[in-house]
Amino acid sequence: MIKITHSGDFRNTERLLKKAKSTNLRTVLEQYGQRGVDALAAATPVDTGLTAASWTYSVSQTRNQISIVWSNTNNSNGIPIVVLIQYGHSANGRYVEGRDFINPAIQPLFDEIANELWREVTS
Repeated sequence: MIKITHSGDFRNTERLLKKAKSTNLRTVLEQYGQRGVDALAAATPVDTGLTAASWTYSVSQTRNQISIVWSNTNNSNGIPIVVLIQYGHSANGRYVEGRDFINPAIQPLFDEIANELWREVTS
C-alpha cells in the first residue's frame, strides 16, 4: 500500500508564475540585443569588415514565447558569409577550415540574459 500526504499550499508557486507572466521580458531582451551585435562584430574575423558590420538583432514576442535572434545580412550567392566562416568552406580548390567565433562571443551574454531574466521573475 502506498500512502501520500500533502500539507501546505501552492501560494509561492502561484505567486512566482503570476510574476513571470506579468514581467516585461521584452525590455530585458532589448537591452541585450545591441550588446550581442557588438560582441559578434568584435569577434567576427575581418577581411573587408563587411561581415563584422552586418550583424543585426530582433526581439519577437507572441502570446506564449519571446525570443531574441541575431542575424548577419552579408551574403554571397545567397549563402551567409558567417556560416562559411563558422563551419568552413572550399575556396579556389582548397578547403578553408571553419573558426568557431560565434559561440565564444555570445555565450557570456546568454549567461547574463539567463541570470537577468531569473532575477526579473523572482524579485
